[in-house]
Amino acid sequence: MPKAGKYKSVVCGLMLFALGLISLFTGHVVSDLEYYSQRLVRHSWFYKLDVGYRTPIDIWKSRYSKFYYRCSERGNHFAPPVLQQLSNGYLLIGTSGGLNQQRTGITDGVVVARILNATLVVPELDHHSFWKDDSDFIDIFDVDWFISFLAKDVPIVKRVPDKVMRSMEKPPYTMRVPRKSEPDYYLDQVLPILLRRRVVQLTKFDYRLTNKLDEELQRLRCRVNYHALRFTKPIRNLGLRLVMRMRKMARRFIAVHLRFEADMLAFSGCYFGGGDKERHELGEIRKRWSTLPEPSPDEVRQRGKCPLTPHEVGLMLRALGFKNDTYLYVASGDIYGGDDTLRPLRELFPNFYTKEMLAAEELDPFIPFSSRLAAIDYIVCEESDVFVTNNNGNMAKILSGRRRYMGHKRTIRPNAKRISALFMHRKKMSWDKFAEKVKSCQRGFMGEPDEMKPGRGEFHEYPSSCICRNFSAFYEEKHRHNEDQTLEEVPFSLDTNSRYKYGDDKPKTHVKELGTTKGTASVLEIADDDEFFAN
Repeated sequence: MPKAGKYKSVVCGLMLFALGLISLFTGHVVSDLEYYSQRLVRHSWFYKLDVGYRTPIDIWKSRYSKFYYRCSERGNHFAPPVLQQLSNGYLLIGTSGGLNQQRTGITDGVVVARILNATLVVPELDHHSFWKDDSDFIDIFDVDWFISFLAKDVPIVKRVPDKVMRSMEKPPYTMRVPRKSEPDYYLDQVLPILLRRRVVQLTKFDYRLTNKLDEELQRLRCRVNYHALRFTKPIRNLGLRLVMRMRKMARRFIAVHLRFEADMLAFSGCYFGGGDKERHELGEIRKRWSTLPEPSPDEVRQRGKCPLTPHEVGLMLRALGFKNDTYLYVASGDIYGGDDTLRPLRELFPNFYTKEMLAAEELDPFIPFSSRLAAIDYIVCEESDVFVTNNNGNMAKILSGRRRYMGHKRTIRPNAKRISALFMHRKKMSWDKFAEKVKSCQRGFMGEPDEMKPGRGEFHEYPSSCICRNFSAFYEEKHRHNEDQTLEEVPFSLDTNSRYKYGDDKPKTHVKELGTTKGTASVLEIADDDEFFAN
């Protein structure tokens, strides 16, 4: 055989061998990506109690929530608020957007009043947004509770005193500050005007304060958002009645927040399989925003920017391990496509309920007011055992933060980029393989305490300054763990009926459980034996 022919044969053989190795590796890389990535990062202090990093997740609650507690109290050096008569003036806040977007504006407005040593006037809600809700602050929130709860933080009044208004030569000065402004901006740009004019109004006030503040101001944010902003009694009563009705039917339930309204889908630029009819309808709505680019729907989906459909949410939940007898409370507006769009989710979870189904005529007084309806959904979602969202909007962020603050209640948000890729290739794999990959890619998106490094992420979603470590609970658990379990080294050869799973077939020292442990995790996998025994 000529040398050239031998050379080509060798090259082809090497290429085939390399392809074989790649196929062997890639068969496992997706499902085990989370495992390998965890081996490369430093884990939270409570992981020392675990016998491995691949311990199965309890889909209903976090095992680690007891190691944290909320801490938004005022510090010893937090100065008392200035008296109203001695304050630098009156601050008017005009919020923007829907209920939860306005909630962020109210929260930050209190903090800005504190920064400026100003008296806050009860904020005005937005009556001109897409939702067209005429509700005022007093219609949604308990205004007297709001004022009294924050009395040690900021002076708050319901309106600017008549005496002050009569003494003003000009109407209140109106301005809009840049988004994510630093405290220095307010001190340099807003305070001089406030001192000169006595009353300043900040308009379109949503996300107008930086995400990063000192700890005392961050904790003030938490006191406002999680304590002072209490809904009115009629809203609270109806919301809690719906929770009680869900609890009578099931010991625990999931609340799913679906953003799948036509305007939201049009804004996203995604395609959801509805053919020419969908393209025409959403295209007409999209014309409202003349400055929006025209992206490729496939590219948007590949970037993980498309909300999951109700069907995809149902498939994700079933893949994670929720059974079809699980009870669902679905919080949503007008779903694009109506019952036809919701039917696949209902088939996956027949125990499907909404506020309209649970409340009937009790809901009638609230129906003309979208923000009050959203407040009722907010209460049920907050009280649910598991909260799931198909989007990363304001309600999803605000509720995620609140549930972290209230004890890291299980909160599931899609790992949008990776799970969108899975759905695009779902028909090419078995259900078991699909479920395995969903569980893998959702690691880090299940509402566990250590999912985001403190100080990172949006503060309203990750209120790290208001969540403290409970070291006493950690050491108590460690002591109990040592008493409940006796660890001894055993050879690799175990009975074939052993309920322990190992990552490979190489002989090594493993852990044998002689005692009993509480909890749902029954499968143990040792990530690093030496590190475990050292700990």
